[in-house]
Amino acid sequence: MGSYDELAAALGVAESFLPNRPEERALLRRLSHEVFIANSEIASPGPVAKDAHRIEPRHVHRLETETDRLSGSLDPMHSFVLPRGGPGGAHLQYARAVARRAERDLWALHAEEPQRETLLQWANRLSSLLFALALAVNRAEGFAEIPPDYTV
Repeated sequence: MGSYDELAAALGVAESFLPNRPEERALLRRLSHEVFIANSEIASPGPVAKDAHRIEPRHVHRLETETDRLSGSLDPMHSFVLPRGGPGGAHLQYARAVARRAERDLWALHAEEPQRETLLQWANRLSSLLFALALAVNRAEGFAEIPPDYTV
């Protein structure tokens, strides 16, 4: 749960660095709410109460739809890229890294306390969306992606 707490904070920081991007800010705010839903689910193992807060297939579908939308406007990737860019894009890359760690933590928990497949899918898709969003923001703000230099 601590990793998802950190992710919620990282999303808030990223949002604060996108003052002139209302669409992206709204997306980050929605993702922040979803992170709290995920944390609620993680904190409430066992039988699902009728009114419990749970990540649902619609959450996974929205992540996939947003990722596809953002990725469709980007050039195909031919290599890894350094997690950089403008302030907004760089903070989104950081949030992506936190999301990936949170997903690994969730899988470690899953090994001891099985988690629902929908929650695991959502965790996996979240970092993909944050990556696509970071690339899109960087492009819109004029920051080119830099592939790693393996010869240094």
